[in-house]
Amino acid sequence: MLFWTKAEYLKFAEAMMDKPLSYYAFEMLYWCGVREGELLALTPGDFDFEKQTVTISKSYQRIKGKDVITDPKTPKSNRVIQMPAFLCEEMRDYIKSLYGVKPTDRIFTVTKSYLHREMDRGAKEAGVKRIRIHDLRHSHISLLIDMGFTALAIADRVGHESIDITYRYAHLFPTRQAEMADKLDMERKGA
Repeated sequence: MLFWTKAEYLKFAEAMMDKPLSYYAFEMLYWCGVREGELLALTPGDFDFEKQTVTISKSYQRIKGKDVITDPKTPKSNRVIQMPAFLCEEMRDYIKSLYGVKPTDRIFTVTKSYLHREMDRGAKEAGVKRIRIHDLRHSHISLLIDMGFTALAIADRVGHESIDITYRYAHLFPTRQAEMADKLDMERKGA
């Protein structure tokens, strides 16, 4: 599993700024941890800028040359994500910039292959390792783990079962394990 540190992502994001659609798509992928299909299904109506949330309730696929909107991957994938304030402002500006967009229109009207080409371009330009689009989700989760959030809270945000997060990302918790052992030691010694 590959992921970018925040510093690597920020270098990449800077390289993406020349194409607003690409920049905002990658901002949503990194800062919200949404899946690629969830991103591509987003509409203006999914955003509540007053509450600073985005509702994930559908997924976009291209099947036999047709655009298909489906339910998200799992029932847990239906969720409301609280967005950071800066991202809320970015998305409000982006949606305002779209000509004649209706509340039910897709706001990222590109294909998965477009995102993959943009990922290639940005990684090369920024001088960061090339990761898969899905690895941005891992990068988001890794950042949240590093920030000290619990597996349960992270799982809720990204639409996973908490046990999946715990097992899949256990290798990112080693410092937490040492910290737990130290605190248990102090607890036993009555400190």
